[in-house]
This record gives sequence, structure tokens and C-alpha cells, in this order.
Amino acid sequence: MRRLLLRIANVNPDSVTTHSDRVLYSAIGVFIVLYFVYATVGGAAFVDASANYTHPWWQWLVGPLVATGVVAYDRAVVGRVAINYERLESSDPADLLRRPTVGLYAGRLALALLFAVIITEPLMLARYQGEIDARLNEVHNEQISRVEQSGAIAAYDARMQQLKRETAADDRAVQALTTRAAQKRRDARTVYAQALADSEGDGVSRKAGCPEGGYCDTLVKRSRGLDDQAARLDAQAAELQKSQDAARQSRAAEQADLTRKISDQRTANAEAIKADAGFGARTKAMWYLVTSDFWGIGVFYVGIALLLVALDCAAVGLKFVSHGNGYERSEARVARGREHEAAIGYEQGLRDARRYAEATSRVMAESIGKASHDEELAGIAVERARAHLYDSVTGAPLPPVPVIERHTLRDVDSIRA
Repeated sequence: MRRLLLRIANVNPDSVTTHSDRVLYSAIGVFIVLYFVYATVGGAAFVDASANYTHPWWQWLVGPLVATGVVAYDRAVVGRVAINYERLESSDPADLLRRPTVGLYAGRLALALLFAVIITEPLMLARYQGEIDARLNEVHNEQISRVEQSGAIAAYDARMQQLKRETAADDRAVQALTTRAAQKRRDARTVYAQALADSEGDGVSRKAGCPEGGYCDTLVKRSRGLDDQAARLDAQAAELQKSQDAARQSRAAEQADLTRKISDQRTANAEAIKADAGFGARTKAMWYLVTSDFWGIGVFYVGIALLLVALDCAAVGLKFVSHGNGYERSEARVARGREHEAAIGYEQGLRDARRYAEATSRVMAESIGKASHDEELAGIAVERARAHLYDSVTGAPLPPVPVIERHTLRDVDSIRA
């Protein structure tokens, strides 16, 4: 199990010889495994947030890919030993390792901050989902209220109220005529009752009967006149209402259309506002909760976020603070020894090559010189044979030849030597 953790930490188990190094790199292996799980869940949460929390099944395929990439970076950083290849012949421990490369760790820190936003934030939003939903509901209600008071719905509502006022004005005009007609009828009933009372001798005249031209007859005529006026008022009200029918129907159709438009607009606004519940809106709601209730939510939010970021940087942080430990020095000794042997072998090969080239040059020079001497010797022999042949044939010596003059017997002997 320990060797497995050391392999996960990307170190050579054979070079981990001390207990402290085994504990260190085993802990780094554990942190890498935990971070793989954390990055997998965080990557899946980020994909879910990007998909507007529809929980796509392929989010669990993206999460491991993201985690594998970051873990590969961490293993590369942890397994890398900054070996110093200068002064290979030195046995001073200070010459074994180079100083840590700042850019390597700065890049990992930047990656940790990036993942704190991309991975840690979706996890925090999932942790406080209930509080965020309540805040979003409150925000959406405020948005709906503002939309109702402005925009298209407000214009539709204003036109609707105007149409209602026009209809109410028409109703009041008809109602006024109807009310006057009803009042006329009540007055007619009252006057007719007075006429009946007068005809019975209980009225003003104190005489029974209702003779023509008398007070009772006057009251009856007056009552009939009031009934006629009431009938005319009813007729006027009917005519007025009939004349209003076209306008009423037009207003009713327009009101129905406005009602439909208002309903459609409210549905569209509600859907748009409800859709504003993605990653950005939830992050904004989370920030509002943190700032408005820091000691209730903010402390735990910051604490959990820092804990997750610490888990993100734990493996590389342990590597950074343990620079120069026994494992790194052991690896550096082996690597420097191999490099030194290779350098010595390389230098020896260069010297051998130079000696071989010099020897080859000498052999070639000697061969060329000896070949030239052999050529001169062959020429002298040819001249001597020619002279001897001439003397044998003609009986007289051959005239001096420049070649024979230049080469004496002493020269021939030296050439042969």
C-alpha cells in the first residue's frame, strides 16, 4: 500500500530510504487521491451549473478528465527533482540541488486560484442551495414587481384602464337616464297615491270622487305625465345603449386582446426571470448572503472555501517546503554520478578520436612519401636498363641523360634504404 502511494506521488520507492521521507510522500499520495475525488466532483458540479442544473449524465465523464489533468500536473511537480549539473566533480552537498523554480510553483498557485473559482464555487453553491433558492425567489419577486410597474405590461394595463373608464362613462350615461326614469315612476306613483287619497275624501279637497278638472283629476294627469316621461327616458336610455354597442364591442375585443397580451407577457417575463437562476445569478446570491450575514454564513463559506483550496495546494505545498530532503539528495547523487560518468566517457571518446585522427594522418603521410620514393627508384632503374641496352646494341655508351646525372648510385642506395 505504501509503495502504491509512493507511485501515486510519482517518486522512486527505491530512493525513499528514511522514515520521514516515506511519511512525507505517502501523505502527498493521499492528498493526490483526495484531490482527484474533489476535482472529479467539482468538475461535475461545474458542468451541472453550466447546464443550468439539469444534471446531465455526461458531467461524470468531464469531471474525471479535469481531475486527471490537474493530478498529472501535481505528479509532475512532485516527482521533479531540481538537480544541479554544475561542478559534477564536487562532493559538497550544497552542489547537489538547484533552487526551486519559482515559475513552476507560481503556475500551480495560479491554477489553484483558477480551480477555486471553477470547481470550488460550484461545490459551495450546492452546499448552500436552500439559502440560495430562497434568495433567488425573493429577487425574482422583486423583479416581477418592477416589471409589472414598467414596460409592456404597464402600457397594456394603462390602455386597459382607459377602456374601462370609457365603458364606465357609457354605463353612467345610460344609468343616469334609467335613474331619472325610475325617479319619474316613483314620483308618478306618489302623485297617483295622492290622487286616490283625494278621491276618497282624504286629500287636499276633502271631497270624495275625482271630477274632471278637479284636484284629483290634476293629480292623475300629472301621474300619467310622469309615467310618459319615464317611458321616454327609458327609450332614450335604450337608444343610447344601442348607439354604444359598436364602441362597447370594440372595447371588449380590445380588452380581451390586451388581457391575452398581458397574460403572455407575464408568462414570458416569469420564464425569463426564472431562467435567471444559473451560475452567475447563484454566485451573486451567494455573495449577497455572505456579505449580509457574514457571521452566520460568511464564516463557514470562507472556511470551507479555504479548506478546499488548501486541499488543492496540499501536495505541491508539501513538495515545496520539503525541498532538499533525503530523497531529493539521493536522486541527485545518482543522477549527478551518471552525468559525471557520461561526461568523462564523452571526453575520453573525444581524446581517442583525436589520437586516432592524428595517427591516421601520420600513416597517410608516410605512405605518400614512400610511394614517391618508389617512383623515383623505378625511374632510375629504367634509365640504367636503357643505357645498358644501348651499349649492347651500338657498342658505344649512351650520351648523358639528365636523370642519370641527377641520381647517383649514392642516391639510389639512399632511396633503397
